Amino acid sequence: MASEKVESVIAGNYLEMEREGEEDNSNCNNSVRNKLSNFFWHGGSVYDAWFSCSSNQVAQVLLTLPYSFSQLGMLSGIIFQLFYGLMGSWTAYLISVLYVEYRTRKEREKVDFRNHVIQWFEVLDGLLGKHWRNIGLFFNCTFLLFGSVIQLIACASNIYYINDNLDKRTWTYIFGACCATTVFIPSFHNYRIWSFAGLLMTTYTAWYLTIASLLNGQVEGVKHSGPTTLVLYFTGATNILYTFGGHAVTVEIMHAMWKPQKFKVIYLIATIYVLTLTLPSASAVYWAFGDALLTHSNALALLPKTRFRDAAVILMLIHQVFITFGFACTPLYFVWEKFIRVHETKSLFKRAMARLPVVIPIWFLAIIFPFFGPINSTVGSLLVSFTVYIIPALAHMLTFASPSARENAVEQPPSFLGRWVGLYCTNIFVVAWVFIVGFGFGGWASMVNFVHQINTFGLFTKCYQCPPHTA
Repeated sequence: MASEKVESVIAGNYLEMEREGEEDNSNCNNSVRNKLSNFFWHGGSVYDAWFSCSSNQVAQVLLTLPYSFSQLGMLSGIIFQLFYGLMGSWTAYLISVLYVEYRTRKEREKVDFRNHVIQWFEVLDGLLGKHWRNIGLFFNCTFLLFGSVIQLIACASNIYYINDNLDKRTWTYIFGACCATTVFIPSFHNYRIWSFAGLLMTTYTAWYLTIASLLNGQVEGVKHSGPTTLVLYFTGATNILYTFGGHAVTVEIMHAMWKPQKFKVIYLIATIYVLTLTLPSASAVYWAFGDALLTHSNALALLPKTRFRDAAVILMLIHQVFITFGFACTPLYFVWEKFIRVHETKSLFKRAMARLPVVIPIWFLAIIFPFFGPINSTVGSLLVSFTVYIIPALAHMLTFASPSARENAVEQPPSFLGRWVGLYCTNIFVVAWVFIVGFGFGGWASMVNFVHQINTFGLFTKCYQCPPHTA
């Protein structure tokens, strides 16, 4: 954090400010070491934010979307991806507006955020009060906790397709230790090189899935019978809801930017790029393997072992351990730091050591519930539906409920949306749809499927969906 810049707001306009004392070190900044450090480590541009959003939005979900297509059918799978991609971009826009509104108000009051990372629950607290803060804190932390669990489960699931000498539970122990290294990355401001590399990794994996499936062709006797039951249909739909609900870290990504007011369209552009990866890969894998995906939630399980598949597995492992796990867990680190009052300390080592207890419950939960695929849908319906869809839409409507709040808003709704009337109509639709379809039907279907996995495989299972001789 020591070299971060901060935005100071004057009448709603962001002005770039340097950290105190940076001018005194101007000569040092010309050194090769500092230039390399700035290039690889200190990212706060719109490009860094785009890389962060794009690389974080898809990781292990690339491997479970074909499973969702087998539950939904090809047409519904494509429609739901487009629909939830647009809806996710909308609520990310709402969160960005609320962040700018909150930060503007606070910095007009001379509040200094140069050594403090603003988080979503603090935005809710500042705009709507402590009750909304508590609701936001509960849902956001719980979602990020299980989001981290999912990444750890995915690591064990993926490595098994390269080395099956160890069962998946043992691999979970090993990768839990690897994921703990993310405690040393101070903030999203320092993910520049990882976000860029992560996007290359997911891009390779997506196109590998697409090309390998097309080259492999349809397996003998392939069937595309989905959807067959309402449980499978809504389970698949909520997995896609989870896919485009990765903006639980939107506020932290915005805070890492030099000019966070430029974030408004970044998530939409990132979503469009992600769709160029997810639509071809999920469609191609489902076309090739059909109903076989219903019992293979990880798409890599059905593709033949080649050096290209091994490369995809390794790249996804690196992405999940050092990028996606870090993105999901870093906001939890911040919350814990603030709780034990070490968030503003300048000692990187002290903060890293203070963060370690956060990893332990994640590790434990990944061992209890190793259900790769079904857990995505459960988290999507019960947590993502509120965290990144319902709460932002409700919070935005309540924040600007009064005429004076709308008149004095830092950012006015664009005219092509129908100004405030169009914005409120859209928000009401989002809340109603996600509550009824995502949380209601999706929650019911996901829990039925999740309980079925527990009854079939049991808790603490050593090797979920492994061949019989290793289970």
